[in-house]
Amino acid sequence: MTALLEVTDLVKHYPIDQGLFPRLLGRPAGGVQALNGVSLSIRAGETLGLIGESGCGKSTLGRAILRLHEPTSGRIRFGGTDIVGLDAPGLKAMRRRMQIVFQNPYASLNPRKSVGEILAQPLRLHGLAKGGELRARVGAMLESVGLRAEHAARYPHQFSGGQRQRIAIARALILNPEFVVCDEPVSALDVSIQAQIIDLLDRLKRELGLTYLFISHDIAVIGHVSDRVAVMYLGQIVESGPARAVLRTPHHPYTRALMSAVPRVDRGDDRAERVRLTGDLPSPLNPPPGCRFHTRCAFATEICRTTPPALLPLDDSRMVACHHFPVRPA
Repeated sequence: MTALLEVTDLVKHYPIDQGLFPRLLGRPAGGVQALNGVSLSIRAGETLGLIGESGCGKSTLGRAILRLHEPTSGRIRFGGTDIVGLDAPGLKAMRRRMQIVFQNPYASLNPRKSVGEILAQPLRLHGLAKGGELRARVGAMLESVGLRAEHAARYPHQFSGGQRQRIAIARALILNPEFVVCDEPVSALDVSIQAQIIDLLDRLKRELGLTYLFISHDIAVIGHVSDRVAVMYLGQIVESGPARAVLRTPHHPYTRALMSAVPRVDRGDDRAERVRLTGDLPSPLNPPPGCRFHTRCAFATEICRTTPPALLPLDDSRMVACHHFPVRPA
């Protein structure tokens, strides 16, 4: 099956212009290296789960794909169209096909607008409906996410967190997009509400034929919703493959560390399989040379400190960026 979305060598650096001499010379003082050569693909109708520690660049990747953040370099192709090269009218048309659900439903909805106005705005902006048809589409969309049509007259502060996220999902889907970035869509919600929102997203995916990039730091959530998984560390993909295979038999030392940190009732007292990370995630202002994970990796050797590993295929479905795959047992 051909890919709906293809990302190739995507780079996003945020320049920092601070201090006297950079300003005098007109040069940036440095930059945050949020993404560094990220490549991935997502097939139509599947969910790619993107997982990693906070600060690794997951949200930046999702927003750069939609060009909410302009990429520094690289290529993004959606349905065969180069998104990076689109002008403003072309990007506006593409936005009908690509949408996002943000993490915080308390901050992503305009408190001064009613729910009906929030959902109607995209339809008006793209000239898709007006009058009675617009109100009918707003009501139908609210009902599809588990709310009622009369809720259109209320304001965001009159809803719970879970209901607000349902409104945010309705806003993302009212243009009938093909692809949705779900950026930590349940992390700000109570656990019981998380399950409801995940089930809602799963149902809508089946009913509407959606394709998801699902971003989360929660391995359990990623394992439940994803067809395939990509693991990100400090702006780079270090492992990818089918969700069941990656989460059950991780190959990269970082993925193994993430998985061994998940509480398991069947682990008992067997500590041989535990992989413990030492230290914090390095700063994207000054990432380590070579393999970016080598400063926290128990298996690092001299080549890891000097030479960045390439993300190479192990078979038709899995890829790993590690000089020493398979790694020695922990």
